[in-house]
Order: sequence, then C-alpha cells, then structure tokens
Amino acid sequence: MTIRVVLADDEDLVRTGLRIIIDAEPGLAVVGEAADGAAVLPVVRRERPDVVLMDVRMPALDGIEATRRLVALADPPKVLVVTTFENDDHVYDALRAGADGFLLKRARPEELVRAVKLVASGESLLFPAAIRALAARRPAGRVAGVDRLTGREGDVLRLMARGLSNGEIAAELVVSTETVKTHVGNVLTKLGARDRTQAVIAAYESGFVAPG
Repeated sequence: MTIRVVLADDEDLVRTGLRIIIDAEPGLAVVGEAADGAAVLPVVRRERPDVVLMDVRMPALDGIEATRRLVALADPPKVLVVTTFENDDHVYDALRAGADGFLLKRARPEELVRAVKLVASGESLLFPAAIRALAARRPAGRVAGVDRLTGREGDVLRLMARGLSNGEIAAELVVSTETVKTHVGNVLTKLGARDRTQAVIAAYESGFVAPG
C-alpha cells in the first residue's frame, strides 16, 4: 500500500528535493505540494494524504497554525515537521499543536524515507532526545489524566518517551505486542492525547517523565 505524501514548504528547491527522494522510494508517493501553510488545507482535502511534510517557518501562515488546522479535520493526516534547527521552540509548539514528529532538513535521504514510514505507522516517536531537550525549557505543571494511569500504563508511557516502538516495549516488559497496544490506547485515552507524541509531551510537561 502506497504512503501518500503532501509537501508544504515555501522554498521550491526544498520541495523539489523532497519530491525526488520520496518518489524514488517504492511504496511512497508525493501527491501534492503547497508553497505556504494557508495552501495546505485545500491540498489535503483534495488529495487525502497519509503524511504531510510541514516546514515550520513559512511567511503567510506558519507550520504551527497549519498543523493545528490539519489535526482539526475529521480524518487528519500525520504531520512531520521539517526544520533547520532541532532546538527551535517553534518545533515544540508544532508538536504541541498536533505534529507527530520532526525531521531536520539536513537529514540524509534514507533518514527522510524512514521518518515518513515511521510517522505513517504511528507506532514510534521521532527524536525523543530532542523533544526532551525542548521540554526541559518548559516549566512542569499539572496535566489531567496522569494520576489516573496504572503502574503498567506508567511504565509504557516512560518507554514511549524513550522512543520505543510497540514491539520494543513488549520485549522490554516481556508482554505481547497486543497487550502493549491496549496499554498505549489506555494511556492516550486517559491523557486525552491524539497520539504518542502528544502523550509524551504531556508526560514531560506534568513532570511524570523527567526531561533531563
């Protein structure tokens, strides 16, 4: 099954490079492009992609607000923020807005391909170490639902924060992958999180997982 990708970046050269890499990979295909955040929504509604590669800094409408509008759709695509600097607070704001992960523009082609596939699968977290560094600059506060987690759900959330996939968590806890999927679902429900990234951000912001 082909993973359908939309590119959102105000630089023509960047979009061209991304398209060449993605279209060269079997199972991936670029189905649309947008030169600004404001143009992303109509392209997504028309093409219904699985993943949007979103530049975080665009002139008319930035990637943060564009991401917020995308995740409000009834059936939103996964959003992978593409940025120059991994310690940019704009990245953290985009993740809080609903992005599923981020990728550095200097990433190698194979890293880009892997990132798109990883975000499409929804079973792992991109760049947890960098997210920890970004979270460390934000004050911890109370997040609803954290105190409702069971001990095992807390274990799963901590491993999610390390970027482990469901299979890796299952191996770590010596349980089945299906059991892990159930725990992950419970964690997302109790935290009111859209996905793993949102759950991990909640864990850091509440102090449940230490960002250091």
